[in-house]
Amino acid sequence: MKQSQLFTKIRKEVPAGEVSKNAQLLIQAGFVYKEMAGVYAYLPLGWRVMNKIIEIIREEMNAIGGQELFLTALQSKEIWEKSGRWSDEVIDVWFKSQLASGTDVGLGNTHEEPITALMKQYVHSHKDLPVFAYQFQTKFRNELRAKSGIMRSREFIMKDLYSFCKNDQQHEKFYEECKQAYTRIFERLGIGDKTFVTFASGGSFSKYSHEFQALSDAGEDIIYLSRDKNIAVNEEVYNDEVLAELNLKKQDLEQHKAIEVGNIFSLGTKFSDALDLTYIDESGEKQKVIMGSYGIGPGRAMGTIVELCHDEHGIVWPESVAPFRVHLISLLKEGGGVADQMYKKLTDMGVETLYDDRDERAGVKFAQADMIGIPYRVVISEKTLEKNAVEVKKRNESEARLVLQEELYSLFV
Repeated sequence: MKQSQLFTKIRKEVPAGEVSKNAQLLIQAGFVYKEMAGVYAYLPLGWRVMNKIIEIIREEMNAIGGQELFLTALQSKEIWEKSGRWSDEVIDVWFKSQLASGTDVGLGNTHEEPITALMKQYVHSHKDLPVFAYQFQTKFRNELRAKSGIMRSREFIMKDLYSFCKNDQQHEKFYEECKQAYTRIFERLGIGDKTFVTFASGGSFSKYSHEFQALSDAGEDIIYLSRDKNIAVNEEVYNDEVLAELNLKKQDLEQHKAIEVGNIFSLGTKFSDALDLTYIDESGEKQKVIMGSYGIGPGRAMGTIVELCHDEHGIVWPESVAPFRVHLISLLKEGGGVADQMYKKLTDMGVETLYDDRDERAGVKFAQADMIGIPYRVVISEKTLEKNAVEVKKRNESEARLVLQEELYSLFV
């Protein structure tokens, strides 16, 4: 992509009214556009990042047997009444409206009820189970006070997977597989070293649920971390009984603020009971389906990456999710020439390259490159041409180095 043709605008000033670092940097660097409080549009740079995050999540969900589908955002009042969750007193973030016919509908804030109702049409026998169905779906939550940039918004994409199993043993096996898959996801997103499996309340379904908490001062949660065991405990279940069960000692734990970037829950038969989702087992007996729910918000993950991966100059994207791998900057005075050829060769090699071919001062180009945060900056100028070289600098390193032009391409093979 030539930067002269890229639809974006990099601001010099920090956007007014934004407190969170992720919103400040993503707006300033031209990744997102703020429509209103808690509602953000993704511009081309931001959408490239979002799709890379989604693809990493998709690959890991498929690897453990997940099957992708796409449910509706408009929700029927009837099925939510069956579970008792239509009431605003139970779920207080509903966006609700009426169809022209007068039928009450809601914009989905989660999808346990509709996917359970759907499964009633397809699950009848033990031979139909297990099913691990997931989606990337826009969710709507009428947060009283949207904050934290794209990490807590009123409209957002969620990856929600729902498991449907014959029994507890089958459920627990998949639950553990999903826990490991989440660990791989955060490692691939570049924040695995700061993200920890965290024991949290399991509500009425199980003793514990498991959150994935990334250490950050921007976080809203308090966790207690054991680095030796590589696990943490959410403040909500931090008590002597839980610590004893997990063989943890208070004096060995570190208190941290953290961002919840994912969670997994055992649901038992709560929704199977409410919507009468059953199957006939091997003995011909009717049984209730055991369910689980597994969520990751790609936008929340993106905001967390920015919170954890930035410096005073801008964003520092992990290579796995960066909008481009290489930022090629031409400082040549007379047309593109060699820079154009270099851009073509990198592109032909399949190296995602943003080519700054604009007529701008070097200082402006460098400052904006740092703000955007692409992993490799490659600069070609009259001075480097004299040495048949280019200047290569990694975004997370302070020093650049000269690399011969013929050796440049081997860096990205």
